[in-house]
Amino acid sequence: MSAGNPIKVQPHAWSGGDSLLAKKVARPMVRFMSQEASSGIVLVLATIAALVWANLSFDSYDAFWHYKLKIEIGGLEILSETLEHVVNDGLMVIFFFVVGMEIKAELVTGDLREPRVAALPAIAAVGGMLVPALLFFLVNIGQPGEGGWGIPMATDIAFALGVLALMGDKIPKKLKLFLLTLAIVDDIGAILVIAVFYTSSISFGWLGLAIALLGAIIVLKKLRVWFIPLYAVIGLVIWYAFLESGVHATIAGVVLGLLTPATALIGTNPLERVRDILAGEQHKDHVDALQVKEANWTAKESVPVTTRLTHLLAPWAAFVIIPLFALANAGIVLSGDAVGSALSSRVALGIVLGLVVGKPLGITVATWIAVKTKVATLPEGVNFGHVLGGGAIAGIGFTLSLFIANLAFEGLDDSIREAILSEAIIGILAASTVATAAGWIILTVTAKKSAKKDSLTSSEKAVAV
Repeated sequence: MSAGNPIKVQPHAWSGGDSLLAKKVARPMVRFMSQEASSGIVLVLATIAALVWANLSFDSYDAFWHYKLKIEIGGLEILSETLEHVVNDGLMVIFFFVVGMEIKAELVTGDLREPRVAALPAIAAVGGMLVPALLFFLVNIGQPGEGGWGIPMATDIAFALGVLALMGDKIPKKLKLFLLTLAIVDDIGAILVIAVFYTSSISFGWLGLAIALLGAIIVLKKLRVWFIPLYAVIGLVIWYAFLESGVHATIAGVVLGLLTPATALIGTNPLERVRDILAGEQHKDHVDALQVKEANWTAKESVPVTTRLTHLLAPWAAFVIIPLFALANAGIVLSGDAVGSALSSRVALGIVLGLVVGKPLGITVATWIAVKTKVATLPEGVNFGHVLGGGAIAGIGFTLSLFIANLAFEGLDDSIREAILSEAIIGILAASTVATAAGWIILTVTAKKSAKKDSLTSSEKAVAV
């Protein structure tokens, strides 16, 4: 998931003032949050904090995240979930809602709107999902952990784009767009895997209620009802219905994101309409407030709802929800026995092979086949070295890999599940670290070769002249 639009300091805002707090705290924080790499940095810090906490006192870590929150109305228990599940099944819905809106925006106005443009990264994404899943399954076939084949399929787009941002001009801009589109298709694949393969027994009554309310949202959109708080209330009930149905609650966030309008209600010359409204002279003494209100509504509705909500929620998802998710799920004891067990674990091996080898291999081979069969062409300035390096970066699974790992082993005995989950988390951490290093090295070497080739070409042209 991307971190949303860059955050700009407005000159009239408090953070744009001359106070010491504004200069030394507010503005540096705003600049930090506007950088692509910053959400990845916060995620790393949260992961380190989880590991330190768990290794200093696992009992307090485990007790805190398994503390149960209860909501009762009139003696009726509405909700009884641990803090861990509140994060995983509740707050993460907002993250998946943002993901759903980003997918919707790409389908309506972005690269996924144009089949020829989207073809190459989409094909590459499929290769980058199938090969890692296959490698994991082959390593774990017939073993208790074989259900974790979906873990190495995922790409952590925040981490991946953060690494590419740190590389700066060493890589072509088209590679970032290629990887972003690939990651969005990857997200779609991961969401389908969660919905179809990692869903527990289904309560069709609750699922029917969720579907009926989703239908009500579609009807309200057709009737041009634009009161967002109404949709928020309906969305909350849909989330609860999904939670009770057995279909993972985060799917509700994705579906609601896909139903969010990605085109503006007012799409033609909104600024001219605002000007005309404010220029009105009739009944000036008592209509000004109404004119300003109408102008404000016109300006607001000239921006798609997906853009407005993504701008509002993406920073919360990137800097609060995802770090909380890491804090709640990455805390494992890194004892000698645990690391030794992971080193000999088929689950950890399958994850490392899937993310470190399967991702770049699947993405590069699928891209090569698409280009050679002339189904698609490489983006301008991008060569297969870039594709291989980008594929290695895509092996940073982390957030979604952790998320799927928490779902993949739910049917196992508690003691077996705990041991396998610990091995899986160690595998995810190791694989994501190695993938980052491998991608950085491959892209750096490719950049140097490209620069040398461009230099030789320029020299040849100069001699010819």
